[in-house]
Amino acid sequence: MTERKSALDSLAVTSLIGLCFLWGLNQVAAKAALPEVAPLQQAALRSLGGALLVFAWSRWRGIRLFERDGTLPGGLLAGTLFAAEFVCIFLGLQFTSASRMVVFIYLSPFVVALGMPFIAKSERLSGSQIGGLVAAFAGVAWAFAEGFSQPAVGAHQWIGDALGVTAGVLWGATTLAIRGTTLSGASAEKTLLYQLGVSGVLLALAALASGQPLPRALSVMAWSSLAFQVVVVTSASYLMWFWLVRHYPATRLAAFTLLTPVFGLLLGLLLLGEPITARLVVALAGVAIGIALVNRAAR
Repeated sequence: MTERKSALDSLAVTSLIGLCFLWGLNQVAAKAALPEVAPLQQAALRSLGGALLVFAWSRWRGIRLFERDGTLPGGLLAGTLFAAEFVCIFLGLQFTSASRMVVFIYLSPFVVALGMPFIAKSERLSGSQIGGLVAAFAGVAWAFAEGFSQPAVGAHQWIGDALGVTAGVLWGATTLAIRGTTLSGASAEKTLLYQLGVSGVLLALAALASGQPLPRALSVMAWSSLAFQVVVVTSASYLMWFWLVRHYPATRLAAFTLLTPVFGLLLGLLLLGEPITARLVVALAGVAIGIALVNRAAR
């Protein structure tokens, strides 16, 4: 049985800070490569490349991946949700900024917080935690409305924002699928390989169906972006995340990832020169308040 801890310790907190920085930078890297690599192609490449690296890592470590342990249904579900999430992210980045996308994606902690009480009674929400959810959703809804009245990126910004919100819901649903099925007892490597393998196949089929031609040549920037997404984010950081999900409370882990929108906003501004509007900052503040309340111990 996997030993689970009731609170986040220094290892979990340090790991989460590093992961949040990498995930905030990931949206910027994906956005930067879009002019050269089509969205669905980029998503398929990162999943397939990541799956190969996780498979190689598992073989080197002697981790068994193909035993019949009843995890197949949960793995197929998690992989399908994972694929749908990244379809939304990469298509959405065509219409909205990386900084806005990263804020909307991080609705996922609230999806986890709402769903976990149905899976683990120990993670039920208190009154203040429910209030935190309301505050966060109100902030995000206010920022989302800007896409209709005062779009900072373009007339179709609302489409990208809507896809970002959908991606956040799907990410939260993926975490719930892992905790609520037999995947909760599987190794981090097997859990991740399910998601990357299934999503890689689905995304590759979607990329082929889109009919977009493959790029004939890529710049150093595009190659660097793809390498970062495949090696650092999709392989190493996700392995660490799923290890954390197996050992620490999912609600508290998901809530702590508030740092990712902070990093995403700063990196989008510094590296891409993206606009950061007052509404987006207020939305981030609402999410921050919500995260703080959700992460409080129930009394």
